Amino acid sequence: MSMPVRIDSDLYDQAKSHAGAERRTIAGQIEFWALIGKAALDNPDLHIDFVRDLLVAKAEDKSLATPFVPEDLV
Repeated sequence: MSMPVRIDSDLYDQAKSHAGAERRTIAGQIEFWALIGKAALDNPDLHIDFVRDLLVAKAEDKSLATPFVPEDLV
């Protein structure tokens, strides 16, 4: 369900810029940032880049995934 929300115009402009580069809608970009922020607050011991990469990987098509192979088995 969509809900209208007022945000700062600078944040909107930044989201618009990033959304175009990352192939998201503006709302989708703001939602992505909110998810990263929530996940980072919920897991303060994890680096923010790691949190972002996890969320991006979770959203990727599973057919693009590479199976994990531990180094000691290679």
